[in-house]
Order: sequence, then C-alpha cells, then structure tokens
Amino acid sequence: MNLPKSLAQASLPWYGIDFGNGLPNGRFTNGRTVADIIGTNERTSSNLPPPFLDSSLSEDVILSNGVNFASGGGGILNETGGLFIQRISLSRQIELFQGTQQLIADKIGKEEADKFFQDGRYVVALGSNDFINNYLMPVYSDSWKYNDQTFIDYLMETLGAQLKVLHSLGARQLMVFGLGPMGCIPLQRVLSSSGGCQDRTNKLALSFNKATDQLVTGLSAQLANASFKFGDAYDVVNDLITSPKKHGFSNADSPCCSMGRIRPAITCTPMSTLCKDRSKYVFWDEYHPSDRANQMIADELIKKFGFLISPSPAPDSAPSPDSS
Repeated sequence: MNLPKSLAQASLPWYGIDFGNGLPNGRFTNGRTVADIIGTNERTSSNLPPPFLDSSLSEDVILSNGVNFASGGGGILNETGGLFIQRISLSRQIELFQGTQQLIADKIGKEEADKFFQDGRYVVALGSNDFINNYLMPVYSDSWKYNDQTFIDYLMETLGAQLKVLHSLGARQLMVFGLGPMGCIPLQRVLSSSGGCQDRTNKLALSFNKATDQLVTGLSAQLANASFKFGDAYDVVNDLITSPKKHGFSNADSPCCSMGRIRPAITCTPMSTLCKDRSKYVFWDEYHPSDRANQMIADELIKKFGFLISPSPAPDSAPSPDSS
C-alpha cells in the first residue's frame, strides 16, 4: 500500500526492476511475489489485484481484478512493525475489506455482492513480521511478555478470530501461507555471530507452521462451506537455501540488492548496489526472495494443491500491491 511515512517502503528503486516497466511497484522483490504467480495461474485475467490505496481503484476495477490489502511491515498482531511508523495490520485490513464490500453492494446490489465475495479466492500471507519485527526484537514488549510457545498461542488465537471474521464476510476459498526458514534470511545471518542461520528462529517458523496448519484445517471443517488451506513452502525454500547450485543459484546467504558492507539495510534503496546476475540470487533484499526464487516456490505450491498450471510471465504492465 501507499503509506508515505512508512519505513518499510518498496516504492523506490530497485524494487520492481524485473516486473513490467521496471519501475517500483510496491512489491518487496525485483519481480513477482508468490501470490502474484499463483494468482496468474488461477485467474482468467492477467491483471493483478491493485492495492487498496491505489488512486485509480474503483468498483469496476475491483469487480474485474479484485483488490490487495497487503502492507509492508504489517502482521497478524496490531503491535507488529510499530517501528516502521506506518503499516496496516491484518485486523485493519479486514476492516478495509468490510468497507470495500459495502461499496460493491452499493454498486451491484447486496445479493450479487454476496455471491461475488463468496465466489472469490483469498490469500492471507502474514506472520514473519510478527517474529522478525516484533517478538525477536527486545524493543517490543511482546519479546518479554511471552515465551516461544505462548507467543505462538497468542498468534493462533488472534489469527483464528480473524479468519472467522473473513468467513463471516463471505470468504469460502482461502489459503494461508506458511513461513519459510526465516532464520536463514540475510538479515538473520548478518545479525548472528557466525554468519549462519539462526536455529531458534527457524524452529519458531516450524512451530508456527504446525500450529497454523492445525488451525486452518480445523476451521475448514468447522465453518460452513469453507475450503481453507495451508500453503507450506518451508521445505521448498529450505532446499533453495541449502542446495542453491542444484536449482541454478550461486548465492543463498546475502541479498542481491545491498549497501555492500553497510548491513543490514531495512530496504533496497536507490543507493544500493545490485548483484551482476539477479537470477542467481535466492534473496533480493535482507528479507525477501527474488523473482526466480518466488517462481520456484509458487511452482511447488501449485503442484501440491492442484492449481491450474500455465506459464506465468510478468505482465507488460499491471497494478501493483504492496507485499510483505
């Protein structure tokens, strides 16, 4: 989303350099996100859902392309990402979704609007910020109010309530993405004394995934007409990181876009230096995978869940959501 005061910005070069016209587009990568690629395989339209705060957003655009509420730095918890100044939590995103529903109902009538939202497909992709930019940072009170297990319990209680609200608003086909080995992202490596992956952070990701899988499976059985799925890509990402050469990568431990020895950097900036071959790096910045890595992750999820399989090239131009 377009949040001008946020410190988690993907609206500057060199984000988006390999997507469409090559200009920054709100995605925290050089090209497409996993959700972009899966969405392209699922949709008859090649246009991607525009961000909610896009000035050109209209009811007609929402009806044809959907809408994206994702926010850089946002999390499941309202307190997550507070140091970024501006970000939109999942609870607030759901509130914005409710407002969008009213706009569509006013446009096409409540009965048609209800059908539109119940026929839609939904993706919830949050969680890493709740650890990286909350629980694992001593400046946040959650870091000392909870231990590893009680914090995950807190996340599941919050996420469960949020998913129930989405169901009450019409969401029937919904996927929740799991976390990858976030202890191996460049940020976590550079903050470790050895330069290696942080084992505790990876264990938190695995515990989060196990709990979320159980939560989503339970809700899918409990809620009427719900088809809720959990998208677990941990092993896929871990394989890219531990065996990069097998997948055609030459670097799996540092970002393609960086300030050289000045690390870690919050984001990729116009002052950053790019690697020579972006297709050879697993990670684009300190946090996020590259377009090519996202393609491989999405391909595995598509195979696992039986989505339509078709080529998913980056479109010549497309509206652009913020993706955290």
